[in-house]
Amino acid sequence: MKKSKWLVSLTSLALATLLLTACGSNKKEETTKKSTESSVVEKEVDLNSLELPQLSKEVAADEDLVEMITTEGNVKIKLFPKLAPKAVENFMTHAKEGYYNNVSFHRVIKDFMIQGGDPDGTGMGGESIWKEEFAPEISNQLYHINGALAVARSAGDITQKTQGSQFYIVSNHDDQEDGMLSEDYPDKIIETYKNGGRPDLDFNYSVFGQVIEGQDVVDKIANVETGEQDKPVKEVKIKEIKILQEAK
Repeated sequence: MKKSKWLVSLTSLALATLLLTACGSNKKEETTKKSTESSVVEKEVDLNSLELPQLSKEVAADEDLVEMITTEGNVKIKLFPKLAPKAVENFMTHAKEGYYNNVSFHRVIKDFMIQGGDPDGTGMGGESIWKEEFAPEISNQLYHINGALAVARSAGDITQKTQGSQFYIVSNHDDQEDGMLSEDYPDKIIETYKNGGRPDLDFNYSVFGQVIEGQDVVDKIANVETGEQDKPVKEVKIKEIKILQEAK
């Protein structure tokens, strides 16, 4: 697979794009373009009637549950195969096969996210279970609230195949409800964003899971000392990812 630069763009509601460089990259910085054309939030849909599975810590029969064992502690995450089937299949298959074992979090940013899933540990590697990149799956039932698990991707339109093996977990406890979310967001999500998250990433990256236990561990990792290109000075690793439940 052709290796490309994997990144999570620090886009904001005011600025469409901001340049970032993934760890280990010597190439020209790339941007992730906010795609307004591909937004799946349809105005005619009653957003407040939608099921919002991230808001419940209960694990439904049609959800997967994994435990990420890291050098800093354990994190339990439920996954949503009905809403992001390819992202979940990719992650679960890699987890079962030990693909993520002893892989580091190669990029962490305080009050933003922790990123891993690259066996090379550079931010340039990793591939999907299909040996090729796959396109994002965007849902108006999944958002970048604190603790959201999503797929990192290379630069390109939301309709393009830009995803491999890398992922990130949101770590931000700052109030994100600024009066700009009400038009396109369910009321309960707006309320949840008061407890943190990154709404500026919504509809640009595939959210496919949610931390239900161990957010303190995610935050601990997000606060470690980092060096060049946000790489932890002291390596933080995923020892393994255990499968606790598979969706029925």
